[in-house]
Amino acid sequence: MHADAPANAIRILHLEDSELDHEIVRQTLRRAGLACELTRVERLEDFKAALGTQRFDAILADYRLPGFTALDAWQALQAVSRPPPFILLSGAIGETAAVDAIKLGMSDYLLKDDLGKLTHVIQRAIEVQRARRERELAVEELAASEQRLARFAEHLQSSIEQERAAIAREIHDDIGGSLAAIQFDLSWIGRHHPEAETQAHVESATAMLRHAVGASQRIMMNLRPAILDQGLGAAVEWLVREFERRTGIPTALRLGLRAPTLDRATQLTAYRTAQEALTNISKHARCSEVRIELSDAEGVLTLEITDNGQGMGESARNKPQSYGLKGLQERARTCGGWLDVSSREGAGTSITLSVPLGVQGKDEGR
Repeated sequence: MHADAPANAIRILHLEDSELDHEIVRQTLRRAGLACELTRVERLEDFKAALGTQRFDAILADYRLPGFTALDAWQALQAVSRPPPFILLSGAIGETAAVDAIKLGMSDYLLKDDLGKLTHVIQRAIEVQRARRERELAVEELAASEQRLARFAEHLQSSIEQERAAIAREIHDDIGGSLAAIQFDLSWIGRHHPEAETQAHVESATAMLRHAVGASQRIMMNLRPAILDQGLGAAVEWLVREFERRTGIPTALRLGLRAPTLDRATQLTAYRTAQEALTNISKHARCSEVRIELSDAEGVLTLEITDNGQGMGESARNKPQSYGLKGLQERARTCGGWLDVSSREGAGTSITLSVPLGVQGKDEGR
């Protein structure tokens, strides 16, 4: 090591058993103006010790050394976290050996009688290594960001379901109780005031009350599908009946569920997927028929909703405002599944949810 080397000097570990060749390399790099610290070792044990105690920006290695080769040094380097670029600097070792070394992952190969290129080779190897590390860091950061987003989406879905359940309970307890009290009062008025005008008002109010009770029950069902307690098949059947009643669109349902029970998270994911898909169909599809298949064959819960409507292009599916589909995709991921959307303009749309039944999800909305 050179005590007078600048602070930003490139640190190079030189695996070389010839002091003369080492000095030639040192003079070559000095003449080229490369600020560097050059450390020479000639034994494999010293090579490993240097890697364990110091940080190097590059390694230059002769191919044949007493008792071992550069391939042994390369293997030892693999135990180092974030190893520096490894450059073979040797005499004629043969083209095949040089190609094999590069295939192993070594950065470059240079003959000792071509040292005029050494500075460029070192700088290029360091730059390539730096770019590779930056890319790896970017990939790691992206993966970490996606994990954080997935955890946030899972937390958000759980919070939404809990809030829906809380609102449904309030509607049932408060509004439901109030509507029942109103029904009692209307019945009392009807029994104690037989006048025709009063009876007309009572009948009108009773009809409006029945509508309010039906609306509150429908809202509670959408907020917290208690019908899931009867099984996913029954819940989807109810969704289909309600969809046909509201839209008049014929909907064919094919059930192939054989598993006696499914965990709550999987059932809720499938139910919300069917609910959102049918809502989108009623708003946008302009179709004349819908087909739904629900099965758990081969250990995978599969829900497929297909319509023969106007479909949508790639740009429509990927637009930033398509929160519905994106939300369904994130919900599928939270229980270990995935969502596929197949659609072409004028050729309908098919949404397929797949959830491996071996994946245990977290209960939501209880």
